[in-house]
This record gives sequence, structure tokens and C-alpha cells, in this order.
Amino acid sequence: MTDRMPVLYLGHGAPPLADDPVWTRELAAWSGDLPRPKAILVVSAHWEEAPLTLGATRQVPLVYDFWGFPQHYYTVRYDAPGAPELAAKVRALVGTKYPTRDDPERGLDHGAYVPLVEMYPGADVPVLQISMPTLDPRRLYEVGRLLAPLRREGVLIVGSGFLTHNLSCVDFHAGVDAPPPSFMTEFDDWAARALDAGDVDALLDFGHKAPAARLAHPRSEHFAPLFVSLGAAEDTLADHRTPVTGFWYGLSKRSFQFD
Repeated sequence: MTDRMPVLYLGHGAPPLADDPVWTRELAAWSGDLPRPKAILVVSAHWEEAPLTLGATRQVPLVYDFWGFPQHYYTVRYDAPGAPELAAKVRALVGTKYPTRDDPERGLDHGAYVPLVEMYPGADVPVLQISMPTLDPRRLYEVGRLLAPLRREGVLIVGSGFLTHNLSCVDFHAGVDAPPPSFMTEFDDWAARALDAGDVDALLDFGHKAPAARLAHPRSEHFAPLFVSLGAAEDTLADHRTPVTGFWYGLSKRSFQFD
């Protein structure tokens, strides 16, 4: 175990991610290079609820928060242990600034379990999911700062979203390797360069600073988990890498690790 766990921001795809041999290999290889976490804390694009809400701390059914897919996607299991001790620490840390509540029946949604199935297929690491209480970038960044001490206790903090996310521009008949729209590549390149430059202010103000921001993200919920990850990264922003790059049906898969 290292002194401080990395922080991740990853693209979680959709249920068909499990059918993509390239992406699943990338996620498996990524997790294989990480220190073994004592627990995982996930912030997913698919759970917005105020105040900040903590999901189930025991095993409950997954949340199949998608529609119109083949039946086998609704039978996926991920029976990771609950994380009540981690939940208590989250309440204590975040509660210094923001109110929290519990939702003991709320299971992991696909933004959490879809990548974890590939990264930790044994489902043997305790997992806790928390909601985004807002989409305001600076408030989410502050939430991440409050959670940062968990890194020294062996907790892997994961922001799960998508670096670009405009489904109205996706043609699922065109294939996984379909060329992305130019605004997707422009936004992807801008985000990578902003992070390389350590320009957190630009990333937090992406709506005004990024090219084609509202085309890449008509709504910001898939970009927003990055702000939590940036906050939790503390002073390690300069020490980051990009384990996953490329596009999936024209959407950017670019993912970050902050060491």
C-alpha cells in the first residue's frame, strides 16, 4: 500500500462497454497497475441528489438506470461488500461544510458498476457511491478537497463520467471506430492541454473557456465528476497520466489518473 492512493476520472461507457474488447482490456490493465485499494468511493454522472447522499452500505440490488437494451444487461451482478466504515468517514469529512443524508436502499448505478466489473471483477473491494449534490464546478471541487484525506487511508476515489457526452450526435450504426465530430476532438484536446498546464481554473470554467463546450456537453453531468477528482487530487495534478485515450462511437474515452 502506498502512502496515498491515486484518484481517477474515467469514462464509463454504457452497458455495452462489457462487449468492447479494447476498452475492457484498457480498464483491466489500468487497475492492474494501481495499488490495491482498501475501499472504493465512486461519484457517478448518473446520481444527482441534494444534499450529498450516501448510497447503500450493504449489498442491495444494482440500479439498472438505462432503457431499451437487451435483457442480459439487466442480469449483471456486482456483489461488492458494503463500506459502512467509509460512509462514516465521508459523513465526518463532508459534514464539516455540507449536509449529508443516507439512502440505504440505493445500489450502485451503471456509472459505478460497469467500469468496476472490468477493473475489479472479483467484487471483493468494498464500494460506496455518493451523489453529486450540485453540478456547480467549484462546489464539486470543494467536495473533492474535503474527501482528499481518504486517499491516505487506502481509498480509491473514482469520478465516473465521460470527457465528451452528446448522445444526439452518436450514430450507433456507424461503429465503435466511427470518426468523432470535430467539436468532440477539439474539446478532448483542450481538456488534455488544460490539465497538462495545471489550469484548474479553466477546467472549472469550461463553459466559457473550452471550445464547443455546449456541444461536447449539452448538460454537464458527465464532465462534473472530474471536478470532484480534481479536488481530491490536491497537489498531485502535475503528477497525472492518461491511461485511456481515443474515442468510442465519437465520444472521448480519455481518462485520468492523479498520483
